[in-house]
Amino acid sequence: MFSSTPGLVRATDVFGVSRELPMNYVTRPAVDDEFVASLTRDKHVIVYGSSKQGKTSLRKFHLKPDEYQVVTCSNKQNLSQLNTAILKQAGFEVEMSRTRTETGSAKITAKATLKATLFGKGVEGGLEASGDKGHSDSVASKPLELDPADVNEVIGALESIGFNRWIVLEDFHYLPEATQRDFAIALKAFHENSSLVFIIVGVWLQQNRLVQFNGDLAGRIATVNADAWTREELFEAITIGEQHLNVRFEESFVSALLDGSNDSIHVVQESCLHACEKAGVNLRSDGTPPVIQGDAQQILRVVVDAQSGRYSEFLVNFAGGFGETEFEMYKWLLLPVIMAPPEQLERGLAYRWLRKRIDRHHPKKPVNAGSVSQALKSVASLQVKHGITPLVLDYDSALKKLNVVDRSFLIWLRQQDPEELLEGIDLPGSIVEEWEQAEAEEEE
Repeated sequence: MFSSTPGLVRATDVFGVSRELPMNYVTRPAVDDEFVASLTRDKHVIVYGSSKQGKTSLRKFHLKPDEYQVVTCSNKQNLSQLNTAILKQAGFEVEMSRTRTETGSAKITAKATLKATLFGKGVEGGLEASGDKGHSDSVASKPLELDPADVNEVIGALESIGFNRWIVLEDFHYLPEATQRDFAIALKAFHENSSLVFIIVGVWLQQNRLVQFNGDLAGRIATVNADAWTREELFEAITIGEQHLNVRFEESFVSALLDGSNDSIHVVQESCLHACEKAGVNLRSDGTPPVIQGDAQQILRVVVDAQSGRYSEFLVNFAGGFGETEFEMYKWLLLPVIMAPPEQLERGLAYRWLRKRIDRHHPKKPVNAGSVSQALKSVASLQVKHGITPLVLDYDSALKKLNVVDRSFLIWLRQQDPEELLEGIDLPGSIVEEWEQAEAEEEE
């Protein structure tokens, strides 16, 4: 699974970013235990957290490939297109129909063929419902004409083939907000009218995002916060990696790495891989484990700087917003992101605090509160529009807080000159001094 040669362990099998489950996977009681328990509660499961914090690995570790079907969401999908993607992944061949729904949209013709799953078994040929739904030999051929926007018809199609896998919706945060809201409504029907269970994976820090979209989901979903890593868990990932590669990292290196990683498993994994490669360790060593040394701060800088171009592009594209506007709100939203103390930025920036700072420095103050609120609500959709992946910022509308959902960005910001960043998005660098003076006066 991990190496092309049996018994061969590569550094990239253990550390760094891999398509496969890393060999040094760490089970976190607060995350893994909750995820496993949630799967037994007959509820839809929402797995959320910052980018590259182990959400996908969580699913791969606890579920076998034949127990789930993955649907990757995109920013172009409406509810009909999302449901159609689900049917396709379940094994249906889908074609547009000439028949129209009551709303005027086209119906689809769905025919289950080839590897459609009937109680976990591949079935050849077309499928149709039989008198005994639980009989695994029930096969026939009859295309279904249905409205993909009608959740009841989608449920009927999936049940007609005895589909019983978990349905994983990856990158749910990329969907347009309208589609997220529509699917939150559909989730209640999936829960009430079928035995189908969804695992929804998204980059945000808001526990009840889908409940906010549809209050009826309260009690019908379970949430798993995959964002949090303790220092002990990060240390365990390094230790398990050492055992697999038969190496040992110098104690001072590990301590400095954990201090500067911002609790990011991604940063830890990439830094350990970089240290191994720099020491010439690309494969598992034999005999006495070599001791890997290095300047952790320098390696952290190298790892984070590898994304410097992406972060610089993010700032420029985000500052441009959706087009020219009177208040240029997206540009000014970045001001507190760039200037906030690291510890405050990690906790999230409250709406009232944000608005006060923007209003203090904006040339057209006072800024309309509605303009600030509307800009914050569109933070995710703006990044999706510009193809910023993974997301860097997300707004929690329930707690009214702007969050950084890319922990590497927090480290990168600390390494930058704020004046240069402001000037890069066409804000005067002199604001830095004005900001610091105003903050000092407020503390007095």
